[in-house]
Amino acid sequence: MTESTAARKPRRSAGSKAAGTTGTKAAGTTAGKAGTGKRTTRTTSTTRTAAKKGSEPELVQLLTPEGERVEDAAHAEYASYVADITPDELRGLYRDMVLTRRFDAEATALQRQGELGLWASLLGQEAAQIGSGRATREDDYVFPTYREHGVAWCRGVDPTNLLGMFRGVNNGGWDPNGNNFHLYTIVIGSQALHATGYAMGVAKDGADSGVIAYFGDGASSQGDVSEAFNFAAVYNAPVVFFCQNNQWAISESNEKQTRVPLYQRAQGFGFPGVRVDGNDVLASLAVTRWALDRARRGEGPALIEAFTYRMGAHTTSDDPSRYRHDDERAAWEAKDPILRLRRFLESAHHADEGFFAELEAESETLGKRVREVVRAMPDPDRFAIFENVYADGHALVDEERAQFAAYQASFAEAEGV
Repeated sequence: MTESTAARKPRRSAGSKAAGTTGTKAAGTTAGKAGTGKRTTRTTSTTRTAAKKGSEPELVQLLTPEGERVEDAAHAEYASYVADITPDELRGLYRDMVLTRRFDAEATALQRQGELGLWASLLGQEAAQIGSGRATREDDYVFPTYREHGVAWCRGVDPTNLLGMFRGVNNGGWDPNGNNFHLYTIVIGSQALHATGYAMGVAKDGADSGVIAYFGDGASSQGDVSEAFNFAAVYNAPVVFFCQNNQWAISESNEKQTRVPLYQRAQGFGFPGVRVDGNDVLASLAVTRWALDRARRGEGPALIEAFTYRMGAHTTSDDPSRYRHDDERAAWEAKDPILRLRRFLESAHHADEGFFAELEAESETLGKRVREVVRAMPDPDRFAIFENVYADGHALVDEERAQFAAYQASFAEAEGV
């Protein structure tokens, strides 16, 4: 299967039994099957929204850095969402992460070669993005920031379409309604409000689809995010707030962002919050399925804090060596999300050397295609900026287009053409 085929066909999500939704009771809850649209009642343990005093914040982990499955009764409800996951699906998650990382590495290299103006790498955050992305259904709607390349992959967006904006040839190279994946948002935190408003509309329409908004730990300090939390809670909007806490808001550490674990903020707004091991793709998949499941059933918003690490720079204009130490990065390298799943696949005999060799060849093919497509991207039409400003024509836009056309024509006149 080529990378484009996998991107177009999302794997079965919470609504599929084979994907791990059992619909069984766990951890004192009344569970309904995901994706059925039934409005059932589920009691959520308060231990998810507040850590006990004097203890470390609770972390949902289903796969250790050594690649061993975690059997924890406290997290049985979440584990039930991946209880029936198949070896083929596990290999699919591994493939997603490997190819996403390769695409990301190619984009970084292209920026260094002058082919892109900027790039925001996701290196180290593959598990959080692939796990949560594969938890979504086709009818769910996703609101990303500018770093959700793995989620875009899961939603079926061709990876090369992500690069046009960073090359400066378009304002977003895909139709958001084609994949229910919104254009990248550069304004920090604003997409949380967009997602909440969209989710309120979903609820008014009586649909059973969910909405998910991605943002980082730095964006959690923006007023837009707190406003989104409040509106979502008051209107019981079916939205999941997925915060990728990669420890650094550019050069600002977590300690300068918050005095309490980010997931605990949800408690103050009246909805559940969960901290998940963001380098554990199984835990990220399970917790996001749980959150989207309850949102679709009309139980309101939830906050997921994916505790992960930004292995690279904030963007290619950043130098992280100026504000963080090498030993910190080395400690997180030992928790690498791809290596973690590979260890599990090998120990469980779910993948052999042939699988890994074939994937390496596919990775090389993807890298070659990305390089070729980017270098062949045409310059944009100068008048494209006036398109899609309004749903219908507008006199002011027509006037501005005419002024710009006259301005362009003046150069030809000056040159005597």
